Amino acid sequence: MPNLKDIRDRIVSVKNTRKITEAMRLVAAAKVRRAQEQVLRSRPFADRLARVLENIQSRLKFEAADAPLLKQREVRKITLVAVTGDRGLCGGYNANIIKRTEQRYSELSGQGFDPDLVLIGKKAITYFENRSSQYAIRATFKELEQVPTAKDAGSITSEVLADFLSESTDRVEVIYTKFISLVSCNPVVQTLLPLDPQGIADEEDEIFRLTTKDSRLVIEKDAAPSNEEPKLPSDIVFEQSPEQLLNSLLPLYLQNQLLRALQEAAASELASRMTAMNNASDNAKELAKTLTIDYNKARQAAITQEILEVVGGAAA
Repeated sequence: MPNLKDIRDRIVSVKNTRKITEAMRLVAAAKVRRAQEQVLRSRPFADRLARVLENIQSRLKFEAADAPLLKQREVRKITLVAVTGDRGLCGGYNANIIKRTEQRYSELSGQGFDPDLVLIGKKAITYFENRSSQYAIRATFKELEQVPTAKDAGSITSEVLADFLSESTDRVEVIYTKFISLVSCNPVVQTLLPLDPQGIADEEDEIFRLTTKDSRLVIEKDAAPSNEEPKLPSDIVFEQSPEQLLNSLLPLYLQNQLLRALQEAAASELASRMTAMNNASDNAKELAKTLTIDYNKARQAAITQEILEVVGGAAA
């Protein structure tokens, strides 16, 4: 016969665990909203920068510009920037990025290139440092803000920019998780350097709305409004030459691209944590229900046994 005290203690433990997972889900939901606000605050700068580059693009062929960040050169060394989180309890978010980074590293090595890694987040750092004999690590970054800021993106941009300009690497790719929906996040590979800012005015964007549905928190993804910044007049005169402007603005464009990737990854991590904690809460609820049924059955069996013993004693 099951021990009633053990079952009762386990029920209490499961219910306490559910309280913790539910609290973590709500915290992640609040941080997703902060991530959205951060994206909205950074959009005016990104839109204005896109308009300026669009105007310069209309006057100058980028391919002919003497801009180091646009220069295409023979590729031998490739740097992979892998974006993971500092924390766990977010389902397969970190594992998927690590797996995609390993696949890409292996692909490049097999094609004769010399890849190395720039790692963002404790999970990727711990994993690849434990395998340092197999992977070349160029730099690491950890303990960034939960909702990435321009300062976070700036420190990483300075590192990869210096490596590219010094020609210690010929191409830089970022591997991050693109937010698709609350239950779907897809690891993607995007080339950061050399830049190819064609079509910058029509760059896709998303915003995330935190709403309630059937008394539950959900995230809805909408298309962001298009670039509302007015186009610059065609007869505007710049004091500097187009090449000078490009060399000044392209690093800002690069930083903005990296910031968007970090923000996308942060939203994916928080959404994954929400989903994982929601599933954990549901599992805890079901387990508590099952244990309660087992407890009631065991208790009923114990009572029946006691009654039989009393009746048997009276008959004797």
